[in-house]
Amino acid sequence: MSPPVRLVRSSENMPEKVDVVVVGAGIVGASAAWFLTKRGLKVALCEKGVVAGEQSSRNWGFCRQQGRDPRELPLAIESLRIWRELDAEIENETGFVEAGIIYVVGTEKELTQYEAWIEHAQQYQLDTHFVGREGLKELLPEVQADYLGALYTPSDGRAEPAEAAPAIATAVQRQGATVLTGCAVRGLETMGGRVSAAVTERGTISCSAVLLTGGAWSSLFLKRHGIVFPQLKVRSSVMCTTEGPQVTPGGLWGPDFGIRRRNDGKYTLSRGGPSTFYLVPDAFRWFGKFWNALLAERKKLEISLGRHFVDELIQDTRWPFDAESPFERTRILDPPPDHEMLDDALASLKRRFPLLRDLEPEETWAGMVDVTPDALPCIAPMDEIPGLFLASGFSGHGFGIGPGAGKLAAELVSGATPCVDPAPFRHSRFFDGTRLAPDGL
Repeated sequence: MSPPVRLVRSSENMPEKVDVVVVGAGIVGASAAWFLTKRGLKVALCEKGVVAGEQSSRNWGFCRQQGRDPRELPLAIESLRIWRELDAEIENETGFVEAGIIYVVGTEKELTQYEAWIEHAQQYQLDTHFVGREGLKELLPEVQADYLGALYTPSDGRAEPAEAAPAIATAVQRQGATVLTGCAVRGLETMGGRVSAAVTERGTISCSAVLLTGGAWSSLFLKRHGIVFPQLKVRSSVMCTTEGPQVTPGGLWGPDFGIRRRNDGKYTLSRGGPSTFYLVPDAFRWFGKFWNALLAERKKLEISLGRHFVDELIQDTRWPFDAESPFERTRILDPPPDHEMLDDALASLKRRFPLLRDLEPEETWAGMVDVTPDALPCIAPMDEIPGLFLASGFSGHGFGIGPGAGKLAAELVSGATPCVDPAPFRHSRFFDGTRLAPDGL
């Protein structure tokens, strides 16, 4: 089932013309709309379903710098800076708490990887450090496991996925922007080769720029316009437990479970693996680009061949703008969760923390995580169509870096000086011979 999400009411009036149309109202789209609006631009934020209806409300809720790909680390740092000030700025509650993130270390191999990553963190003066067995007992006094220690970043945090993007979108509305829910964008119109309008199911909105933040739907949207974006999807399952004692105030990741303490006293629970990867036609089309990623993540993936292959094989890719599009036929992507995996993760949690033995499942859900070959997002202009910009492919990192990614995208759209170097997120890297491989923990 879908997790409960704070409802954002759709704006009543459909604008005829704006400066920028943002397609997709997840955490990145809502954040981009906020920063564009702050720059004085007239914005329409369009969502085919509800705000944060897909992966932006289905993730773990970690807001972390720890373990990031070094190429993504400056953006993660900027995002944490924004998270710390965001509630006051938008005058709303995202649920953010600076409570720290802990990665426990179970093997010597993990220890070596974590020590290598700390060298990257030190370049940015992060407070990430390694704690040994004795230090871990202070961080996790209730744990029953002989871990070697842990990687710990006190300045990392957590937020509430079902609250954050809706809180930002509400602030966007309050600043005078339009937020249209249940309003799919079917495609783009151009004039002189440049973006001139976004065609929605409710009508056409004239604009000079479109920012696509469509998550798992972005590749299909771009394909309709002849633009190639190598993006695949994996299913990630999550559980919300009943309320229980606090064993850590923030997030904790280990080899057999990951948890986040929630503001309501419950826990969000999952595992870093396995995730389910559905074989679809694009998996064969982009096999070469994803090969390094497959090798790196092969122990965390369960590969499935089923109806998803046929569904995507027969999926429309050249739909007319005056008829129903694929985005209207699936308002909210809501895959079934892997209950067996979640039950195993809960059992492991109880073994490691006997204090939590009375926890029970309260809700379960799954989401489709959009991934790129190097596990880095694409935040860039699309050279094929001037005026079109993309912010997608966040590979499971989108919630935590969402505010920073939205700010960077808004700066690229508006022509402002970028807050971080956008080069690692360029679209051309998929085709210019750059080695595509994940480089984070």
